[in-house]
Amino acid sequence: MILRAMTWNIHAGVGRDGRYDLDRVLGLIRRHRPDILAVQEIDSRPKHRPTPFEALKEAFAGHDMVAETMQGAEEGAYGHMLLSRWPMQDAAIHDLSVDRCEPRSAITARIETPSGALGVMATHLGLRWQERRRQARQLAALVRAQPGPLVVMGDFNDWSWRGPVWRALSPLLPARTAHRTFPAHFPLLRLDEIFCRPAGLLGRSWRDKAGAQASDHLPVLAELQLAPVVAPAAGILAAA
Repeated sequence: MILRAMTWNIHAGVGRDGRYDLDRVLGLIRRHRPDILAVQEIDSRPKHRPTPFEALKEAFAGHDMVAETMQGAEEGAYGHMLLSRWPMQDAAIHDLSVDRCEPRSAITARIETPSGALGVMATHLGLRWQERRRQARQLAALVRAQPGPLVVMGDFNDWSWRGPVWRALSPLLPARTAHRTFPAHFPLLRLDEIFCRPAGLLGRSWRDKAGAQASDHLPVLAELQLAPVVAPAAGILAAA
């Protein structure tokens, strides 16, 4: 079974023209029809109705987990989301915040796909090198605690090809995308990535340059080649 995963930092729905237009974001997501979606920089503190969190849930029409990392003074929040076409089990939010830095978190869940359970982690890491180094170690611990096939995706803000995220995750997640995604109009940096375990889980991957009209990051998409669950034959069960 081939699943489609997508990760995108939507820059609060503000495009290169400086205009808030969530419909551009939703339209691009709908065109790709991802089975698993991670979205960063969702901001409902401006009083848009429906809120971006609500609009993403409605557009995806599946299952979701919201990680609110900052709250507005009166109402609304800022954070990221994990959305899935299939039910999530054991969904949890893990605090990755570092003192005197913007709050950060990771979402973990087991997604019950038709081919069996798939572990998924979505995150948005910090801007400072020392901050990311600590967060990368925390992510690595979470990865070790997850059994079976696993996908880790998000905006890792890792400026260097061999930065702290790569050093922490590459021994544990042997396959990764490597697309330049930022800044969207002339991408130079690989900030947005999808890591996988086992290596064969990651198939074709690409970025969508049309995302430059809707955000300062390009979205990254990947095909996940999940092996089907094969039930044991009746004879084998009887012999057991």
